[in-house]
Amino acid sequence: MDKVVIAARAVADIADGASIAVGGFGLCGIPSTLIAALLTQGATDLRVVSNNCGVDGWGLGLLLEAGRISRMTSSYVGENKEFARQYLSGELEVELTPQGTLAERLRAGGAGIPAFYTATGVGTQVAEGGLPWRYGPDGAVRVASPAKEVRSFGGREYILEQAITTDFALVRAAVADRHGNAVFNGSAMNFNPLAAMAGRICVLEAERIVEPGQIAAASVQLPGVHVHRVVAATVTEKRIERRTVRPRPAAAPAMTAGTAGTAEPNAATTTDGN
Repeated sequence: MDKVVIAARAVADIADGASIAVGGFGLCGIPSTLIAALLTQGATDLRVVSNNCGVDGWGLGLLLEAGRISRMTSSYVGENKEFARQYLSGELEVELTPQGTLAERLRAGGAGIPAFYTATGVGTQVAEGGLPWRYGPDGAVRVASPAKEVRSFGGREYILEQAITTDFALVRAAVADRHGNAVFNGSAMNFNPLAAMAGRICVLEAERIVEPGQIAAASVQLPGVHVHRVVAATVTEKRIERRTVRPRPAAAPAMTAGTAGTAEPNAATTTDGN
C-alpha cells in the first residue's frame, strides 16, 4: 500500500485539542516539515508529548510561539525562553517526566501495556505528587501532579506510571519506503520509533523515500505497520540547540628569507564546531 501523501494532506485532520506525540531528541530528528504544515493548518489547543519543546523560533517552538500548544508532557525544557515564560505565567500546562520514564510510557502505549512499575522517582514529588503542572497569573500553583501508587517488589519500592497513547504521532526518519518501513539516524532513534508507536495515526516524514524492498528487512527500525502516512521532508535545515566555539591557536609566524622574525602571525579565527 502506497502511503506517500503531501504534508498538507497528512496533517489536515488534526483537530483542535488533539493529542500528538512528536519525535526528536533536542533538535535532532524533529519532524520539521510536518510541524511547518501543522502551523499553516491552524489546529490549536494541542496537547503535545515530546522529549522537549524545541527552541525559540524552531521546531515545536514555532507552534508554542503561535499559542497553539496548551499542554506539554516533556522531560527537558531548558533551551526555550518562551516555554518558561508561558509556563510561569499560567498560559501553558506542563507535565515534567523523567526521560527514561517518558520513553517507556510511550513504548508501553504502543505495545498495549496500560501501566508499569518503575523505581525512578520513588521518594520524590514524582511519586508523592505536588509538582506544578499549571500556575496561575499570580504565581500560585493551580494544578499539581497527583500522588502515584507505590508498591514494594522484592523489598524495593516502585511507582505506577501510566502508558501514553495519542491521537497522532509526527516523526522523522532518514529513509523510508512507500509502505512506511523506516530507518533512523543516530540520536533520532531515541524517541521517534516510540512516538510513532504511541500515536493512533502516525505521520512520518523521511529525508529520502525509496521503493518497497530497497530497505533490507533486517535494517528496518520501524515497521510500516505502525505508519499510516509518509511525507517527503522538504524542510532540510538542521540546527543544534547550543553552539560552543573557541579561538583557534595562532598559526606559527611565516618565515621568509631575509625577514626572519619579522612576519606577523595569522589572525586567530573561530570554529563553528562542524
